[in-house]
Amino acid sequence: MKKLCLVIAILVAVAIFVSACGPTAPDCTKAEVVCAALVTDVGKVTDKSFNQSSWEALQQAKDEGLVQWIQYIETSDAKDYGKNMSTFGDAGYDIIVTSGYNAGLSSMAAAKVYPTTMFICVDQPASIFTPVGDTTPANYVGILYKEDQSGFLVGALAAKMSATHKIGAVAGLSSIPPVWRYGEGYKAGAAYADEQDGTTTEVTVTYHDDVTIATAFTDPVWGKTTADSMLSKGVDVIFGIGGTTGNSGPEEAAAQQKYAIGVDKDQYYELTAAAPYLLTSAMKNIKLDDYTLIKSVLDGTFPGGEDYMGTNGMAPYHDLDSVVPAAVKTAMEAIQAGLANDTIVTGVPVMKP
Repeated sequence: MKKLCLVIAILVAVAIFVSACGPTAPDCTKAEVVCAALVTDVGKVTDKSFNQSSWEALQQAKDEGLVQWIQYIETSDAKDYGKNMSTFGDAGYDIIVTSGYNAGLSSMAAAKVYPTTMFICVDQPASIFTPVGDTTPANYVGILYKEDQSGFLVGALAAKMSATHKIGAVAGLSSIPPVWRYGEGYKAGAAYADEQDGTTTEVTVTYHDDVTIATAFTDPVWGKTTADSMLSKGVDVIFGIGGTTGNSGPEEAAAQQKYAIGVDKDQYYELTAAAPYLLTSAMKNIKLDDYTLIKSVLDGTFPGGEDYMGTNGMAPYHDLDSVVPAAVKTAMEAIQAGLANDTIVTGVPVMKP
């Protein structure tokens, strides 16, 4: 009986182990098996922001039968970008999505090593990462966004909705162009709203420039403390820019019953604690753009060797729709239209001077 119990215990343990490990990966080198992977920027795939958006695109592609197998590696250190990409390249993956500006050089190098793998590179413009005198590999597409325009929109809204005319933003590294464009666009949008309304809004954008990229986007304690300091000085709108560091800004604002603004995706559905106070989110539709490019790989229209302009904008007001005055809504619609047809320009350069 003891032996029988021991055997049963072993079998149960094995079953639990197999269940935890999940299904075995297929042979991705086979033509009939389409495999797609994500190499995240530093941080988690559950960051409720840009990494998560890319993973959701892969999940959608799998759910719709476009690909048969998906996987991801979470990058914990920037020096591991290339190694993580090689893991999938060596395994014969058909598509590798890479996330984050700092991964650009590694993505470009990997695309040359694995010419039959299509690389979809979020925030990594080919125009920036292709070496001078070289040509962009035909299997590389860099997605770029006009973060300054999304930042401009939410900055204008923040200035129009602030009772104290003091607004703030908690951000990652300013050396990362998309982060910087969001922050500077936020300032420019507030200034534009002031010109319209005859107001003067004090804008505080604090970048986490005192640390390396390994911590800058994964430091919610710093984000919370920084937001709390702003709120204690009368700031009544907080914009969060960049991973869990940025997310903690809107969360702290909401905890103190002040307005919050999300980033990268419609964070109303992600920052649930902040949702009742979330005015909007400065969006770039990473999920849609990744999915569109994954689909293009399979239908033969992949725009390799060039940049792909992603879609950006501003999320709905959700719970605060009735709080935003009709005049403000009308003004915001006009600003959106002006940015779209270039009659309004942000004045923010592509790169930080």
